[in-house]
Amino acid sequence: MASCATSLLLGLLSFLIVANTASSSSSSGGIRLSIIRKPSADVPVFREAPAFRNGDSCGLQRIHIVMTLDANYLRGTMAAVLSILQHSTCPENMEFHFLWSRFEREVFSSIKSTFPYLNFKVYRFDSNRVRGKISKSIRQALDQPLNYARIYLADIIPSDVKRVIYLDSDLVVVDDIAKLWEVDLEEKVLAAPEYCHANFTNYFSNLFWFDPVLAKTFHGRRPCYFNTGVMVVDVEKWRQGGITQKVEEWMTVQKQKRIYHLGSLPPFLLVLAGNIKGVDHRWNQHGLGGDNMEGKCRSLHPGPISLLHWSGKGKPWLRLDSRKPCIVDHLWAPYDLYRSSMHALEE
Repeated sequence: MASCATSLLLGLLSFLIVANTASSSSSSGGIRLSIIRKPSADVPVFREAPAFRNGDSCGLQRIHIVMTLDANYLRGTMAAVLSILQHSTCPENMEFHFLWSRFEREVFSSIKSTFPYLNFKVYRFDSNRVRGKISKSIRQALDQPLNYARIYLADIIPSDVKRVIYLDSDLVVVDDIAKLWEVDLEEKVLAAPEYCHANFTNYFSNLFWFDPVLAKTFHGRRPCYFNTGVMVVDVEKWRQGGITQKVEEWMTVQKQKRIYHLGSLPPFLLVLAGNIKGVDHRWNQHGLGGDNMEGKCRSLHPGPISLLHWSGKGKPWLRLDSRKPCIVDHLWAPYDLYRSSMHALEE
């Protein structure tokens, strides 16, 4: 009986939704059917975030943050944005620049309704720019064209934006991001945490290291691994140095010789490793999603933390939904604005 009653109730709700959609007007004295929203099958429904206001000491300086926008990672993006605003002394000074490969009205509407006061702009990234340049990597998610959009951000965002912070969607910030924004680049194109203890040779194939010409790529540099999910970028220097073109050249070499196995990271390393401004490791506690093959649970690295990053295969929202979360996923959960479809119907 309970199952039957539930089916009848859902049927009635569906009828009301359809009736409301078909009707162009409603009586002022009748039921407001517009409060019943049918969530999209592809785009999650989110709670509205609280409004965050500037402290008394805030000036007019804008902090420009670039992220990609994808329905598949929208839940992560929402959590990241919330975390940035919540821990910022001057949240109204944040300006977000979202890159997407196609216009998705429901994604745009979700951002507007979840963050009504957010300063943001959306730009189209033409995925045709990389389709012929992408080589198959060890994980399919790394091969998506939007994963390469960061290479072209200097061509996409307005020319009057001189500096940006690029952030992945699978992270949360637990400190005032203005501290990262204010890092002295010391004439470098890019700043990011460096990990010089990592075995750098593992990021490239034997074919690369055994080639006498390619092996000289890092001559005169002390290259260290850095994660491209958290970067402070001098956009002007990026343009002046032709960094986009240099990265593309290495992607062309990869198509011919197969010199690495990881998506968009290795060409960044080939162009910039050993020539960036190192930032405190607290700004990218990365690898919380495990490795790229299995995504097993990992513990936090010792030391202070300003940013938690679920790079790797495992994403916290998926593991939480599966009821098999890692311990670190509970650090992401407080920033999750997602609500279930049933909750949306109840409202």
